[in-house]
Amino acid sequence: MTIGVISDTHSLNLPVPLIKRFKTVDLIIHAGDICDVHTIKLLKKLAPLKAVQGNMDEPAVKRVLALKETIVCENLKIGVTHGHFGENREALKNAMKSFKDDKMDVVIFGHSHQAYNEKVDGTLYFNPGSPNDVVKARNFTYGLLTIEEGKIKAEIIKI
Repeated sequence: MTIGVISDTHSLNLPVPLIKRFKTVDLIIHAGDICDVHTIKLLKKLAPLKAVQGNMDEPAVKRVLALKETIVCENLKIGVTHGHFGENREALKNAMKSFKDDKMDVVIFGHSHQAYNEKVDGTLYFNPGSPNDVVKARNFTYGLLTIEEGKIKAEIIKI
């Protein structure tokens, strides 16, 4: 199974290489700040979509998306949150806190616009960065998760 992971698209145009790659994935996970319903519809045309709300999403998006989700893929538990909801401004710490009472194999988050791919205490924390942010992101990036035989491979893809 291949999962395309994206975050912080902020109603901006998605890069053509990302669109082409996401046409071939089994699932897309968006970790918040989609911002508009149009982008949700576009992503759903490419592959099945699971998404959470971010702090910048318009009300129509927030009405249909939860603050966090748990997804099970091939017996692996994947938690998804934007990372903005918490007592501090650090997305990683907020993501960790969001799932502290749940045993997750992977926690996907966004908010910082900075790619992150590290295991902490046995859980993979994965932020795909942003594929189109020209202000805060160091690079345009998205993520790919590949699940085979109960193991997960995580990659940050630079566009």
